Amino acid sequence: MKILHIEAGRHLYGGATQVLYLMEGLARRGVESLLACPTGAGIATPARAFGKVFEMPMKGDVDIGLVLRLRRLIAAEKPDLVHIHSRRGADVWGGLAALLCGVPCVLSRRVDNPESPWLVAARYPLYDHVVTISEGIRQVLLAEGLPDAKTSCVRSAVNVRPYLRDYDKAAFRASLGLTHDTPVLGTVAQLIPRKGHRHLLSALHDVLPRHPDLQVLIFGRGPMENELRQAIADQGLARNVRMMGFVDDLPAVLGCLDVLAHPADMEGLGVSLLQASAARVPIVASRAGGIPEAVRDGENGLLIAPGDVQALGVALNRLLDDATLRQRMGEAGQAMMLREFSVDAMCEGNLSVYRSVLSPQLYGAGSRHHPG
Repeated sequence: MKILHIEAGRHLYGGATQVLYLMEGLARRGVESLLACPTGAGIATPARAFGKVFEMPMKGDVDIGLVLRLRRLIAAEKPDLVHIHSRRGADVWGGLAALLCGVPCVLSRRVDNPESPWLVAARYPLYDHVVTISEGIRQVLLAEGLPDAKTSCVRSAVNVRPYLRDYDKAAFRASLGLTHDTPVLGTVAQLIPRKGHRHLLSALHDVLPRHPDLQVLIFGRGPMENELRQAIADQGLARNVRMMGFVDDLPAVLGCLDVLAHPADMEGLGVSLLQASAARVPIVASRAGGIPEAVRDGENGLLIAPGDVQALGVALNRLLDDATLRQRMGEAGQAMMLREFSVDAMCEGNLSVYRSVLSPQLYGAGSRHHPG
C-alpha cells in the first residue's frame, strides 16, 4: 500500500506532528508513505526518515496551481490513496487533483467550526471518507448532512515516551531567573484568536491577587504576537507574563509547568492538552469542540464554559491553591494518555479507513471509485 500525505502547515505544530506520527507508524507496518508539503516546512526533514518527501509551493486557498503540481506528483508516483491532512487550500486542490487522477482520497478534519451548507455540498463529494480527530468534530459533520458511513473518528495521538521523565522543576525555574517555589502556569498554542489567549490575560486579574508571584509562559507563534505583547503591557502584566516563542524541545520543559491553561473558543481536540497530560500537568480548558474528550472534568483537569473569564479565574486558583489535587490530576492524565491516546491506536484507526476505502467489498456504495 502506498499513501500520499498532503500537509500544508509550515511549522511542526500539532497537526503536522500527527502526520509525522502516522508516517512513522505506517512505516513500521510496511506501508509506503509519500509526503507533499510546503517548501521549507518544518515537517520535511524529520519526515524523510519515514518516506519520500516532495516540497513544493503551497500558497493557500487561491493557489489553483497546486492542483497541477499535485496532479503531476500523483501521476508520477502512483499512490494507492491520497490522505489530505490540512486546509489552507490543500483540502480542495488536493481533492481535485486526486479526482482528476482517479485516485481515492481521504480527508482529515481537525477543526470543529461549522460550515455553510453550500460549502459542504460542494467540497465533501471530493473525498471518499472523512476522518475526524474527535467525536465532537464528527457530530458537527453529521449535523451538516454527511452520511454516517462516510465519517470516522480517529483521535489524535501523543507519543508519551518523551514525557516519561523526571522533570527538574527547580532547574527550569532557575533558568528563568525564578525561585524554586515560583508557581508557573503555561499555555501552548498558536497565537491566533480562537485559542483564547485574551481570556487568560483577563482572568489573571482574578488570579494574581492570590498568587502575586505567578509566572505565565505563553508558548507559540502566530499573527497575534504583537497584539498580545501590547495587551500584556496595557494591562500591566509584564511582570508576570512572558512570551516564550516556539520551543523546539517541548517535552523537555512542559512537565515543569504547574498548570496548563487552554481557554480556546473552538478546538478540534487539542494536541497540547494530550502532551500536557502525558507530562503529568493538570489542565484548565474550555468545554469547546473535542476538548472534553482530552480533558475529563475532575479527572485530569477542570473544564469551564468557553469565554467565561470568571470561571477560568476560579478554576486556575483552585489548582494553584492545591498541590495534592494537581498531582492527582497529573497522574490521572498520564494514565489516560497511555490507555487511550497511543500512536499505535491512531495508526491502526487510519489504516482501517484506508483498507475500507480501497476494498470495494468493505466500503460499498459510498465511494466514487469503488461503487460496489
